[in-house]
Amino acid sequence: MCDDDHGNGVPRRALFVTGAAAALTLGSVTFASGADAAGGPGTPASGTETRTVRGTLPTGSPDFVYLPVEVPRGVREIKVAYTYEKPSVPAGTAGNALDIGIFDERGTDLGGRGFRGWSGGARSEFFLRGDDATPGYLPGPVRPGTWHIALGPYTVAPQGLPYEVTVTLTYGEQAVTPKPVYPPARARGRGRAWYRGDCHLHSWYSDGRRTPAEIAALARAAGLDFINSTDHNTHSSHPHWADQAGDDLLILLGEEITTRNGHVLALGTDPGTFVDWRYRARDNRFGKFARRVREAGGLVVPAHPHATCIGCGWKFGFGEADAVEVWNGPYTPDDEIALADWDNMLVAAVRSGGHGERGWLPAMGNSDAHRDPDQVGTPQTVVLADDLTREAVQAGLRAGRSYVAESQLVSLAFTASGARGEHAGIGERLKVAPDTPVTVRVEAAGAPRCTVRLVTDEGLLFTSDPLPVSGAGTVEWRTTAAYAAYVRAELRHEAAAGPLPGALAAFTNPIFLGDAR
Repeated sequence: MCDDDHGNGVPRRALFVTGAAAALTLGSVTFASGADAAGGPGTPASGTETRTVRGTLPTGSPDFVYLPVEVPRGVREIKVAYTYEKPSVPAGTAGNALDIGIFDERGTDLGGRGFRGWSGGARSEFFLRGDDATPGYLPGPVRPGTWHIALGPYTVAPQGLPYEVTVTLTYGEQAVTPKPVYPPARARGRGRAWYRGDCHLHSWYSDGRRTPAEIAALARAAGLDFINSTDHNTHSSHPHWADQAGDDLLILLGEEITTRNGHVLALGTDPGTFVDWRYRARDNRFGKFARRVREAGGLVVPAHPHATCIGCGWKFGFGEADAVEVWNGPYTPDDEIALADWDNMLVAAVRSGGHGERGWLPAMGNSDAHRDPDQVGTPQTVVLADDLTREAVQAGLRAGRSYVAESQLVSLAFTASGARGEHAGIGERLKVAPDTPVTVRVEAAGAPRCTVRLVTDEGLLFTSDPLPVSGAGTVEWRTTAAYAAYVRAELRHEAAAGPLPGALAAFTNPIFLGDAR
């Protein structure tokens, strides 16, 4: 049981369950009517009213606790501030972390029809009105009715989570909401070519610290041709990218859907698309929202599936995925685990005859950059696309015609050819007989002292000598489709010590060998 106190002599109210979802609702916060606040009927409302709510959430609290706010007529702006205690806890024990957002009078039903913003734990206060809102929140009319402040107890200390929420209503005429303008779905491009992109980026519209202008400048400096906006659980940044796009930079719009059982990128959705995140794997609802992403023209890409932060590990499986983010930010052990796990999925796909259409899962890599010193474009996905457009880039990513590089300095070409001139590139299949000799060729640049490794469904079968200090070199290896159902390439830095391989400088999606099995 959780108690709440409205701080105005109102008795404490018990929480009660709102439905099947893991959520609870507090007693309502009420205000005088707009007319009463202004001095009587017929008098234009003006001024402000404030209410404060205090309470304590115990360990084992539900994922979401809703605080209803009865908004009267004549409100121009809502402002919310909150604080909570962060007591000391023993080593290895989670402390308090409380997220926040808001839903308007249209309600809190799953799907987000009433969604008006979310800042997670990034901000201690926010406002919204017709013409403006705190980053993370959506400007628009403040209509009368029951609004809900959404509290998300991410972790709760053994002592409980005491909180205080202050709601201030400002009365007056509604401001006009500006019509949103979004970035174009194409840039100039070079026709069919290899394009570099970073599809996992955070701005100050969620928990990042950079503006869209700063991110776009860093993307250009990193040699990127396209980026994808992925703020946590909000699409509020979408109208703020239009003036950053240009002939040289395609800006896709999306969201990082940040559930308690893992994070997933909505990559390149229609402008203004919101995708709800308020469910766990056990709720069996992810399929519905994955379809929502695709219906909005986006790709479904589970992010950092083996990340160790609380709630970051991916628990929904990969049956709804269009690709998977194997490499996230600077290369670390959890990326190495994700790479091995993805390779196991490739093996399972070819063993089951599943390397045809959508039978295997392409990999990609992104920076997940939030703030300095996070480097935009480290790593970056390099995709073969017919042009620099939203649809063409997505088609290349979905088909796996891509590789991942640690920076714009690293590039590679990876092909397989048969004895009769047959040829295939990354993400393609070389159709040859099982015993036909196949030549696999890797041309690398920008990878000094790196080794080339060739990995198949039978494991690591070839490791080259280190490339020269110039970073450029060519490696060839011969095999057959009977010996290798697929082959993929890695560029590895020199290992610091011990038996473990060095960090990746680049890796490719596979080339499949032989007819479909």
